This record gives sequence, C-alpha cells and structure tokens, in this order.
Amino acid sequence: MKKKFDICIIGGLGHVGLPLGIVFALKGLRVNLLDINPKTAHKVFYKKEMPFVEHGSKNILKKVVDNGNLQFTTDNKEISNAKNIIIAIGTPIDEFMNPKTQKFLDFISSIKKYIDASQSVIIRSSVAPRTCEQIYRILGPKKNKLLTYCPERIVQGYAVQELEKLPQIISGYSNESIKRASTLFKKITNKIIVTSVQEAEMAKLFSNSWRYVQFAMANQFYMICNDYGIEYDNVRGAMVEGYERAAQLPGAGFAAGPCLLKDTMQLSSMYNNNFLLGHSAMLINEGLPDYIIKNLLEPKDLKNKNVGILGMAFKAEVDDIRDSLSFKLKKVLMAHGAKVLCSDEYFEDATFLTAKEILSRCKVIIIGAPHKAYKKLKFQKDHKIVDIWNHIN
Repeated sequence: MKKKFDICIIGGLGHVGLPLGIVFALKGLRVNLLDINPKTAHKVFYKKEMPFVEHGSKNILKKVVDNGNLQFTTDNKEISNAKNIIIAIGTPIDEFMNPKTQKFLDFISSIKKYIDASQSVIIRSSVAPRTCEQIYRILGPKKNKLLTYCPERIVQGYAVQELEKLPQIISGYSNESIKRASTLFKKITNKIIVTSVQEAEMAKLFSNSWRYVQFAMANQFYMICNDYGIEYDNVRGAMVEGYERAAQLPGAGFAAGPCLLKDTMQLSSMYNNNFLLGHSAMLINEGLPDYIIKNLLEPKDLKNKNVGILGMAFKAEVDDIRDSLSFKLKKVLMAHGAKVLCSDEYFEDATFLTAKEILSRCKVIIIGAPHKAYKKLKFQKDHKIVDIWNHIN
C-alpha cells in the first residue's frame, strides 16, 4: 500500500527530531512530525520559527514548510501513513540515576497497532543496552523485521550543519532493515557505518560518556592548578600546542545538559553501577559549582551581596537550560545568603536581567555559560569576575 509520507518522526518537535525532519524535507522527502505540543507546532508552521536555537536552520525551515514537505500531527494514527517511522523521544533517568526504560517501552507498545510489516522502524533515541532487543520482542515477528537502531550524535544547536557531515551508524535485525535504513540516511550523508545493534547502543553511550569523562579530567586539572596558584589555561596551552597526543584536552567549564550525565549514568546502571570512572566524573563535574564558591569566593562574604550569573543555558550559544549547572550554582549561592541575579543571551525568563544590568548591580559576577556576547562587555576594575572558562580574558 502506498504511504502518504516518506517519514514520520515521533518526537518531531524536539532537539533531535525537528532538525532531522527539516534536513530530510530539504532533500525532497515528505516528512510528518508527530508531537504532543501544538503550541510549539504553531510557532514552527505558522510563524516559521524554530522553537529553540538551531544555527543555520532559519531559511531551511521556511522553505520546507512553504513547499509542504514538512507537516505536523498530534494523531498517533498518522504513524500508519509513513514508509519509515523514526522514534526520537527522550529517554530520561530517574532520581536514582537509572534509565526510565519502562516508560519508553510502554510507549512502543501503545503505538504497535499503527505499525505494519512494510514499515521501517528506526530508533533514534539514546537507549540503555539491550533496550532494542526488548522493542524487538514487543513488536513481534511480523513487525520487527525492519527494526533498526540508528543513534544520533549531533552537537545540540548545530544539528542541521552536522547531519550531512557525520557518518551515520546503522544497525538492525535483518539485512533488509539495514539496507532500508542505509538508503534513507544516504539522502543526507555519504558515510554509513554498519554495526550490530548492541554495538550501536554502546557506541552512543560510550560517545557521550567519553566526552563527560574528558570534561571531568579538564575540570579536575583546573581545580589542581587553582589550588596551586597556577593558571590551568597556561598549562593546557603548553600541553596542546604542536602536541597531537594532548590535542583533545578541553578547557574547564560546566559539563551539563540533557545527554552527557544521563548517558553516563545509563551506562553505569546497565553495568551494575560499576562504571567507576563515570561516577568519579559525575562527582567532579557536578561538584564544580560548590568548588567555585568554596575556593574562588569567600562564602561568608556572600551574605546579602548581589551576585550575578551571566549565562543560564547549559552551554554557550544555545537556549536550553535542561540540567544546566548554572541553576545549581544559583541554589548554592542563595544557600550562602547571596542575592543572585541572572541573565542569559538566548533563554527568556521574566526574572532575568540584561547583562549590562548585571554589571551595574553586581560586584561579583560568574560566567555560567560562555556566550560570545560576553566578550564585548566592559567590566570594571572593582568587579570580581569568576570565569572558569577563561572566556572573557
């Protein structure tokens, strides 16, 4: 039976689904975005604006909305009208740092009735190892032959730029499923890497855990240098210049957001909580706000003082505040009696001030997210600046 759409992306208005959808639509495919947020859909399809910062997407979005290649639905029944189903919904962890796998599997069970044997089912979400095996059993023998796991590996905020550059990992439960998924993703990338399903699951978790551990190493080095009265960035500069074996060492800064910690903890959970390096990385990265206050500021001097945080997003040049350590920093400062004033260049909040207002009202200023705009600010000599990123120097 002929299908109305080439692709239905479930979770289609999210940070993973929407950039993928507009890139496929730009290649001439008919894409239907399935999501539960009509307010966001109104912004995308009527205002023709991205609901979050996605660099390089503005003109593409307008084009694919205007030509009709990108459409939207809230009706799960529309899943049956697509040749390929891409599942890009979030997979969070609970308060005990364990993946909420059952909720994800329950959703698969709920949409099973809309899937037939002719449709490719592509899991795009980050999942714990062997989750795809459980999905395989849920779908049953008639509907699992075209099941694949094709993890995303983009840097948030730059997906539309990276999707055509990055190799796509393809794994599946049959040669036909791998062939179908490969043909689809070759529309947007020239490089396909075929693995087993469990290898693909591990590759996704390893990628984010590797980055998280790297950031922890840099942050631990920063703490050591600071405690010895040495500039970490000077040490790092000497290490990496002309020395390829140290080239990947990052600068210090908050390691946060919706993926790095989550995937590190998913990996640890499936490994009986024996991923000791991952847990150590969590203690270092999550402990950085406390370190800033206890070692770079004098907590007893913060009481009733205005302290400004520039940048509340989880990283530079995005508007996503999910799991941002700037908010943890704010809580710790408030616990010490400080009056905390916040600002961000991208995320809008009625309580936030402008960056210039922060400078005029606060003598103590902390760079929470190193947005480029902060380089242009004129700080005064009496400002106490805490800039672990070495961003404004």
